[in-house]
Amino acid sequence: MNPSDHKPAGHPALPPRRIGVLLVNLGTPDATDYWSMRRYLKEFLSDPRVIEENRIKWWLVLNLIILTVRPGRKGRDYDKIWNRDLNESFLKTITRAQSDKLGAMLVGNPDLLVDWGMRYGNPSIASKLEAMQAAGCDRILLVPLYPQYAAATTATVCDKAFEALARMRWQPALRVAPAWHDQPAYIEALANSLEREIAKLTFKPDVIIASFHGMPEEYLQKGDPYYCHCAKTARLLRERMGLDESQLMLTFQSRFGPAEWLKPYTDETVKALAERGVKNLAIITPGFAADCLETLEEIAMENAEIFHQAGGENFAAIPCLNDSPDGMNVIRDVVERELQGWV
Repeated sequence: MNPSDHKPAGHPALPPRRIGVLLVNLGTPDATDYWSMRRYLKEFLSDPRVIEENRIKWWLVLNLIILTVRPGRKGRDYDKIWNRDLNESFLKTITRAQSDKLGAMLVGNPDLLVDWGMRYGNPSIASKLEAMQAAGCDRILLVPLYPQYAAATTATVCDKAFEALARMRWQPALRVAPAWHDQPAYIEALANSLEREIAKLTFKPDVIIASFHGMPEEYLQKGDPYYCHCAKTARLLRERMGLDESQLMLTFQSRFGPAEWLKPYTDETVKALAERGVKNLAIITPGFAADCLETLEEIAMENAEIFHQAGGENFAAIPCLNDSPDGMNVIRDVVERELQGWV
């Protein structure tokens, strides 16, 4: 029975009961100028799940040093890969497309409302949860778009979602989709994408690197499962493609600050392979559900340059699954599995 059947006389009818599906990715600045980048980086780097430092010490370092220098530099990096047609980052473009395509896939259920948001920047998680609640969603499936779980990614999405719920009088029920690092649909999609993209190349890679976003080693020692999830994804992909560890290597990119991060490092591995005589290299980034700064600029530009300067000849950055048919099959598989009992 609809809750509106029990409304007191004279009160407006409540919206019909619906189920929301909210896809959430990391985030993006609104523009590439200094102040837009500063706002984005301040929100991102102020998250205690991302930087687990003494808060007073980190506040001083962040506000007096990093936010003075880094916004300009990162803004220039974003400008290299900005979607000028829509005046936004490709991460925003792709995440929107993933939401739209998922909604079209699930169109057979009119009670479902599919939308998307960002952990940092816009559109915010809070604004989307509030909009879903206003549209009548009394149950919401939160889908952090991270195949491998980490406290600095998945957990902080949950933190922000529950922070928004804490302000609601009538909270919707919330489910959170777990990581899918070892799900058959995901491994098959990665393999299909890799095989298809390699077939398009004019060269055959001597080595393939699976590069994942890094994290401080200390986080692993504290119990974060991220490294284990990445290693399992790489192992299952090797098994599916019939490759060994020398043919498909696991590395970690995007280290930041003086701490030791998960190893081996992507940039150092790329340089070492070229110096060792590897002439043909391809890199995939299975930890990213959508192409972004870390794939389009750091891998496709920075690491390509490192490889060529060290003597390598042919380099390919394999696109993420994005909103491709393979990528959408993975997201649909996750969502339909986690909606069981609701739909």
